[in-house]
Amino acid sequence: MRASIGQAAAALILVLAAGYLLQASDSVSPAALSDSQLPLPPQIITTDVTSDRDYYVSHRQIVALGRRTIDLPILLYPSIRTPPSMYVDLLGYRLSVSPRDFEVQMDWLASHGYHPVDFTDVRAYFAGTRPLPSKPFVITLDDGYRDLYTTAYPILASHGFKAVAYIVSGFVGWKQYVTADQVVAMDRHGIEIASHTVNHANLARASWPELMNELVNSKRYLEKLVGHRVVDFAYPSGKFDQTVITALRQTGYDTAVTELYSTVHSRADRYTWTRVRVGGGESLANFILSLGPVMPSVTETAVNVETAGLQPPTGTSPATFPAS
Repeated sequence: MRASIGQAAAALILVLAAGYLLQASDSVSPAALSDSQLPLPPQIITTDVTSDRDYYVSHRQIVALGRRTIDLPILLYPSIRTPPSMYVDLLGYRLSVSPRDFEVQMDWLASHGYHPVDFTDVRAYFAGTRPLPSKPFVITLDDGYRDLYTTAYPILASHGFKAVAYIVSGFVGWKQYVTADQVVAMDRHGIEIASHTVNHANLARASWPELMNELVNSKRYLEKLVGHRVVDFAYPSGKFDQTVITALRQTGYDTAVTELYSTVHSRADRYTWTRVRVGGGESLANFILSLGPVMPSVTETAVNVETAGLQPPTGTSPATFPAS
């Protein structure tokens, strides 16, 4: 008898969840859904008094699985530092985003419902194993300057943002660059460590032995340092050709990013993924415009069954029901 009552309660929660989804799909447009910024807190629906179980339902916005191409801004930041005078060093000015501007940009993304992802998340999406959050974007920081750790990393951490850091392995420990300990610390706390060659070489002009040295030894060094695989890569100065892509495949890399502009990506073009360069002195309005279109999102409903009296769940449960 107790089992049948419990089963009835479980059936009730599924019916309620399904009813919610049908109502949402009938009354909410994809554009409206994409404007949702935060997941709704878990809501208790009913309690199974026969087994002391509480049933919680929570909702979040996701990009549903199944898209072959995605609109995903991959932001390119060279250096987060006080820019030099544009009249004295114009190139340095354009390659430097001030800490204040960087923080304002992160504040805007957070307050407008954007969700940072890394390339592990993108791989999982294209593999069909995990959806992306609504309004996804990637933060990439090139070269491994010391301000990556001292300036950018604390700002990212204060927002709870993950990012991808492309490290020039031969520069680790040099003056003005990150140390090995700093690389490991970032890797342990939300920063994906990726390769940017050994010496920041122009790979399009390198001989085959030089090319293999730059790719293999950078990968080996970083993998030994962080203790796991490193499979993502950025072309130094955006220079590459088909020979470089062939070498990347042979040496075990899975993706590579360029300095070309676009926000549209697929699994098939993963060795030529484009990025959105964020330049020094760029206005917030131009930054927002460069993010490109927002993919439509849907509501994912999760049902979580908890023993009464325990802390209610804070996340979503494996028992999920994505709306379509």
